[in-house]
Amino acid sequence: MTALSGHRTARVERATNETKLVVEVDLDGTGKADVATGVGFYDHMLTALSKHSGIDLTVHADGDLHIDAHHTVEDVAIALGHAFAEALGDKRGITRYGDATIPMDEVLVQAAVDLSGRPYFVHAEPEGMTPMIGPDYPTSLTKHVLESFAFNARISLHVRVLYAGRDAHHIVEGQFKALARALRTAVAVDPRVTDVPSTKGAL
Repeated sequence: MTALSGHRTARVERATNETKLVVEVDLDGTGKADVATGVGFYDHMLTALSKHSGIDLTVHADGDLHIDAHHTVEDVAIALGHAFAEALGDKRGITRYGDATIPMDEVLVQAAVDLSGRPYFVHAEPEGMTPMIGPDYPTSLTKHVLESFAFNARISLHVRVLYAGRDAHHIVEGQFKALARALRTAVAVDPRVTDVPSTKGAL
């Protein structure tokens, strides 16, 4: 699917001894989300990612939550990255770059993306955050989610919490929303571009 030929969609199914899941994306959607991972806060973050990026997202996951949330959260991020890369197709006509700076009450977060085909990840968030958000989401997972998504989507992603306040919920949510708005710009079709936005001719 190319950026100039209609909706860019993908479906990825992943099954291991730890998780079984399906992820569907539509890059040309309206931000409609159908998310059920069994990890409440993660569902909230993925729903926000969908809403603010304009990417329709379906995620249904059944994982070994009796152990902890790690395998489910990680495997969803991996599958989401694969689906995103597949939906981008040959990247013809896309804007390619996107960045956003998002306030979340007392927190300010910046995200920048390049849909380059070269995975890279840079991340900065405060140390010493509350270790858990809700009963089952360790705050240490946020970096892992973003890194897993970036490497499997084959994008360059930089996320920085520029300054933070008292609430770990806001610190994490600001990162997902900043990523969403950066992706919204990067995946958008630029009417002036009819080929792949690279001097190499491929991304």
